[in-house]
Amino acid sequence: MSLALIIEQLLNGLQFGVMLFLMAAGLTLIFGVMGIINLAHGSLFMIGAFACAAVAAYTGSFWIGLMASLAGAAAAGALMEITVVRRLYGREHLDQVLATFALILIFSDATRYVFGSFPLYLDIPPLLQGSVTLPGGAHYQLYRLAIIGAGILVALGLYLLINKTRLGMRIRAGESDREMISALGVDIAKLNTIVFALGAALAGFAGALVGALQSVQVGMGEPVLILAFVVIVIGGIGSIKGALYAAILVGVVDTMGRFLLPKLFALFIPPSQASTTGTALASMLIYIVMAIILTFRPKGLFVTER
Repeated sequence: MSLALIIEQLLNGLQFGVMLFLMAAGLTLIFGVMGIINLAHGSLFMIGAFACAAVAAYTGSFWIGLMASLAGAAAAGALMEITVVRRLYGREHLDQVLATFALILIFSDATRYVFGSFPLYLDIPPLLQGSVTLPGGAHYQLYRLAIIGAGILVALGLYLLINKTRLGMRIRAGESDREMISALGVDIAKLNTIVFALGAALAGFAGALVGALQSVQVGMGEPVLILAFVVIVIGGIGSIKGALYAAILVGVVDTMGRFLLPKLFALFIPPSQASTTGTALASMLIYIVMAIILTFRPKGLFVTER
């Protein structure tokens, strides 16, 4: 097993973790401020991917498509908050789950009606095509490195937004005491819509970035949503910092588990059985890690007091 191959898989895990962070950051931001469990967050991921693919195909520019993914997902999120989610504040979590699950079905059927049942394909922009040479001589896709860089920039931007701006001050206050900031004259309805649109834009951005690595199709957001919830639980509900650390942990553990476990089992059992057993165990690995972490830190790695 070469050093270059291990570094390549670590970078794959980091890239996967960054994508999960973009999903989980918006999801935990929405829950932290509004207390809403949004199962339709994966649909916003899908909308961003479809918006990018469609606009990029029409204009011939990936970058215009990327801007369209942000705008489309943010608009869909704002519309969702105004028409549906706003009626769920203060309601039981079961009501939120049922309503947002219904939105998944609505978004999926609407997307299928507009774009059809066949997947769309999004080309990597020429600027980011090609590869770079890793230590050991292996080559790594430049676009994946760009995704890692984009995720780091988004994390930095969120930190500055939450901690250094007036909007961030209101978001932090909304997490602590919504009634008090409302009494001080802050328009809670407007703040909720802005936060929801911001979280939706992050999901749409993630969908657009991943769309160039895989096909863009209906239902692509649901598997990612499950992992995003795992990230939130591990990192601590409402914590952006926790979402970043947990996303990288989940991404690296999942990727390295799928890479190393079959090779490890091959030392003791026949290769065919080792591949099956290792792959099955690798799919459970992040949940095992989550259970271990929650055993010692039941509220996650970083607790946000509300």
